[in-house]
Amino acid sequence: MNTSKIKIKIGITGQSGFMGWHLYNTIKLYPEEFQLIEFEKRYFQEVALMDRFVAESDVILHLAGMNRHEDQQIVYQTNLTLTDILIASVKRTKSSAHIFFSSSIQELNENTYGLSKRDSRIRFINESKELGFKFTALLIPNVFGPFGIPFYNSVVATFCYQINNGQVPTVDTDRSLNLIYISELVNIFLDLIRSGKTGDEIVVANTTTIYVTDILSKLMVYKDVYLANSHFPHLPTTFEVNLFNTFRSFMNHKGIYPAKFKCHADERGLFSELVKTFSQGQTSFSTTFSGITRGNHFHTRKIERFAVIKGSALIQLRKIGTNEVLDFYLSGSEPAYVDMPVWYTHNIKNTGNDELYTIFWINEFYNSDDPDTFFEEL
Repeated sequence: MNTSKIKIKIGITGQSGFMGWHLYNTIKLYPEEFQLIEFEKRYFQEVALMDRFVAESDVILHLAGMNRHEDQQIVYQTNLTLTDILIASVKRTKSSAHIFFSSSIQELNENTYGLSKRDSRIRFINESKELGFKFTALLIPNVFGPFGIPFYNSVVATFCYQINNGQVPTVDTDRSLNLIYISELVNIFLDLIRSGKTGDEIVVANTTTIYVTDILSKLMVYKDVYLANSHFPHLPTTFEVNLFNTFRSFMNHKGIYPAKFKCHADERGLFSELVKTFSQGQTSFSTTFSGITRGNHFHTRKIERFAVIKGSALIQLRKIGTNEVLDFYLSGSEPAYVDMPVWYTHNIKNTGNDELYTIFWINEFYNSDDPDTFFEEL
């Protein structure tokens, strides 16, 4: 008897966007539950491809849309057009897919973008009643997280980009923001998919309320403590860990690593400070035999430093979903380190003939029930 679980087939319009990227790559972590149906932007212009995508999907996450444009009417028309194209495909294919629509709390402000979301949601509601497909709309607060698009997705992404590129951010109008971290939002989507819950209007609660100036102040601390001095800042809350990881995602890794330690030598040998941190964490060490590679995994939340103190090593990083591999060569003759960004699979290989000595620092204790470690070869 075949007892294998039937997988939920999920398609994501806007798969390559900020929210879509995180949903796509998180869903991939659960291959026993979900099967992804690939989507490309051109499907909106090609009826046959759109129909095949819709017909194959049990769940469609409709994320595609336009946030900003100089001409606000283009924003409105673009979003309504994408909605109409998807609905037309549902009609043609007689799809019974459960459609999730990413709306916004901007609906309540009745600006052009908000109106485009509201009117799209109403069209989906009306058509779902007419055609019989399940529909769920999420009214989402401001979302931030790694790899956001500056000057487009959020002020957090803009500030992080500016600071990491030597620019000086400014606050034109200070105001209170209701924020949710992208991983928190992704988990809400997955919980709803698993439950099959529907709702014409599910208001997603924010997880943080903070003023724009306070966001900038924290990011400037990260600049001074981490970028300038290589110390890990005080991160007392989950929000600050998330904000710090967002900040780190905008760093120019190739321009920073490998970062050499300051070594103090005298007749006794060498002394160097490995990590200065205002946060909690765990320090470990490993030895690695010649030719052996460790790692080939990534983390979605952990902050980690690899420090080579003896031997020769190659540390490699690759952002999930991309092909570019960053190579960093380190040697114990000039002790150095590389910090691991979230959503980058990474490894370390002993490239020398002697044993490799590596020290690791990570910002949280290891928990076998929630290791935040996902294996993927470089």
